[in-house]
Amino acid sequence: MGEFFVYSAFFGTLLFFLPVFVYFDGYLDVRENRVWFALSAYKYLKIIGGYGQLDAGGAAVHLTKNTALYIPFADMANMRKKFEITKGFQLYIFHQIVEAGGAQSVYGVLLAAFIQSVSGGTFAVLKTKHPFLSLKNSTLLTDRTDLKLSVHTAVVFNGFVLTLAIVKKLLEAIINWKNKKRSTAFWKKQHSSSQASST
Repeated sequence: MGEFFVYSAFFGTLLFFLPVFVYFDGYLDVRENRVWFALSAYKYLKIIGGYGQLDAGGAAVHLTKNTALYIPFADMANMRKKFEITKGFQLYIFHQIVEAGGAQSVYGVLLAAFIQSVSGGTFAVLKTKHPFLSLKNSTLLTDRTDLKLSVHTAVVFNGFVLTLAIVKKLLEAIINWKNKKRSTAFWKKQHSSSQASST
């Protein structure tokens, strides 16, 4: 029985530090006003998927036929801060394909050259800092007036880093709650003091 717990602790610790690969695949069609996405672990274990659309007030994210989330534009500014994570989450793969109209136009060719030039320069800088990164960019020109984007990315982390990120978020939530409670108590005290002085 003791050996079982020893082996369990050993393999649990091993899994805790083994790398976890999370993949994101997205496909944006500007003319259709729709983006399809899928999030998976180790490429084959689906976590979540669906599609999103924009309207005048925000973005609707459809996860199933009966489940959707609506995110107003006013809330999107704070999304980055809310989902900020530690440096232990490392980008491992970034592949993109841009499909645009203008195959028969000089402007279309110039646009494709510009996209390739910017992507090439950005990827070159990233490669010098992170040689292990898999970076690819392709630009396709069509005769249709389309603008489409396909993205395939992967992030690697482990259980230790994930635990640190969760603990960090919990601590931030506790600190914000305490600060809010303290400011509310101070406001109530000030309000009661002003009422007492007025009487």
